[in-house]
Amino acid sequence: MKFTISKQSFLDALQQVQHVVSNRTTLPILSNVLIEAADGKLKLTTTDLDVGVSGSVEANIEKEGSTTLPVKRLVSIVRELPAENVEVSVDAKNHASIKSGPSFFKIIGLGEDEFPPLPKFEDAKEYKIAQAVMKDSLKKTSYAISTDETRYVLNGIFTSFKDGKMTLVATDGRRLAMVENDLEFPSSNEADVIIPSKAVQELQRLLSDEGDVVVKLTDSQIAFEINGSLLVSKLIEGNYPNYRQVIPGNTTERVQVGREAFLETIRRVSLLASDKSNSVKLAFGPNYVDLMANSQDIGEASEKIDISYDGKEFAIAFNPEFLMAPLKNLTTEDVYLDLIDEMSPGVVRIDGSFLYVIMPMRVTN
Repeated sequence: MKFTISKQSFLDALQQVQHVVSNRTTLPILSNVLIEAADGKLKLTTTDLDVGVSGSVEANIEKEGSTTLPVKRLVSIVRELPAENVEVSVDAKNHASIKSGPSFFKIIGLGEDEFPPLPKFEDAKEYKIAQAVMKDSLKKTSYAISTDETRYVLNGIFTSFKDGKMTLVATDGRRLAMVENDLEFPSSNEADVIIPSKAVQELQRLLSDEGDVVVKLTDSQIAFEINGSLLVSKLIEGNYPNYRQVIPGNTTERVQVGREAFLETIRRVSLLASDKSNSVKLAFGPNYVDLMANSQDIGEASEKIDISYDGKEFAIAFNPEFLMAPLKNLTTEDVYLDLIDEMSPGVVRIDGSFLYVIMPMRVTN
């Protein structure tokens, strides 16, 4: 196998697939990228057996063939090469010679026969979604995925294709983010799946604001076809909790507040939140909300924001990181806080199909 390719194109293509590869793998082949050279293109594939990704890049191919090379090492070499173009030739023993300007590297690969193939998606359910919609929906929800591995069903995004809608939900038990979008698909394609966190991260890297993503679904696997790249992943097995029952039905107070000003104020005030309680208190009064934090050892902070409010006076406390998370990932000018009392969950909403439920913390006076 022999090919020449521009350094930047090669680097971009390798970086697109390298994140899947784990640093701690027991099988050496899983540290490698499968490189297939044919028809004026290089096809690059990596997998950790749960998530796999492949993409292609144009190259000048002198001799077709395939091999696998250690991807992290290859990326670090290509990144440092001195010239614009890279020439790679691989011999029958899978030893790759890499030349660029005055530089020469030789790295030892493994035969492509050992590389586990990505699953096939024949007879799969298929959906076509605008990339911008998918990207926006993941941005609004993925930060709420649980990292607690003992509750593995929460280590991903619950994705429901039902009643002409695509619903995405993420929760870690203390907060919940949800987005719904209208989507056309036949009723025979209705399904509920949980996409693991690692696949969600890779998907967010691949998505752009233009064009569509084609989603293919089988009982245990999901695939995303995006701009000539393919991402495949196992699904998380198990039953996702009934998330609708944690969304408060009747909230008594609705407060409209400027998103950026609210975010900046929480960020400032939370500088003096104590490590132990890690909470910011929101005290509501006539046409204002006072944000407060204190720490016995350090001191206290407070800042008022003018709002339109004529309801009862009360205070509620939230974890500042959890309160800031949706504000950072939304783009609307205003958000609505729907509240009941100091002990009930609060809900952040926008003019659109997004909501975020956040559990309150105990208020100390």
